[in-house]
Amino acid sequence: MPQNYTVTHLRQLESEAVYILRETAAQFRNPVLLFSGGKDSIVMAHLARKAFWPAKLPFPLMHVDTGHNFVETIAYRDAFVESLNAELIIASVQESIDEGSLTEESGYNASRNGLQTSVLLDAIEKNDFDAALGGGRRDEEKARAKERFFSHRDAFGQWDPKNQRPELWNIFNGRKQHDEHFRVFPLSNWTEMDVWQYVKQEKINLPSLYFSHSRECIKRDGVIMAVSEFLQLRPEEKIETMVVRFRTIGDATCTGATLSKATTLDHIISEVASARQTERGTRADDKRSETSMEDRKREGYF
Repeated sequence: MPQNYTVTHLRQLESEAVYILRETAAQFRNPVLLFSGGKDSIVMAHLARKAFWPAKLPFPLMHVDTGHNFVETIAYRDAFVESLNAELIIASVQESIDEGSLTEESGYNASRNGLQTSVLLDAIEKNDFDAALGGGRRDEEKARAKERFFSHRDAFGQWDPKNQRPELWNIFNGRKQHDEHFRVFPLSNWTEMDVWQYVKQEKINLPSLYFSHSRECIKRDGVIMAVSEFLQLRPEEKIETMVVRFRTIGDATCTGATLSKATTLDHIISEVASARQTERGTRADDKRSETSMEDRKREGYF
């Protein structure tokens, strides 16, 4: 693909995302940007900085923290938020467990990822947010493709994909009833390849987890899992040192790695171009059922 075409394509996506971010700030009283420390939320925060420069971001960032994060993710999160001079709100799964409002899963496949939904909805209600900006893309997972830019949630935080508002000619309807809110997805028309090319174009620094490195791992149910203090090993599982990188970053108990020698953005872009598995194909939590993502979204997940 000619470089000038790529730049034009990315600038069109950038312009659309900036428009959505500004519409969100204009239409909603108290929005928040959901920030995980992953590449999509990093790009979204970078776009927000561009959208409102030289002013500060008109909304805080919020991390729904499972407490089972990679060390590299948290270190990056704190440094990045400081560079933005932004407010960071941490909604903690561990605090909800300690308070007794959530019960932690047990067993070898236990994960806190599903517990994020309740914590997210509680944080939205507690902080009176009326819109939550998310970094979801339509190529990520089939349930994501049903979302609108402005995705309505009812008073219980639930999503009904069959009852969404039309979006014609870039006109977005943010009207809602009391206690309802919206999820807003500025990156809806982006692909994984677009994100990587934009990261390269904008020279955005990313967590080291995205690049090839040596790490102790196990193979579980077809997924390469990084060994950590949060992962309970089965007796038959053997720890191996592998050269891997991560295509997504999330809870360490359900985020799989991929074998890779990609140490630069150019290497990653070439790897993504030839990949035959979606990036969420390495997520153990998405393998629990055929409709796991859509079921969680209906309950109020990102």
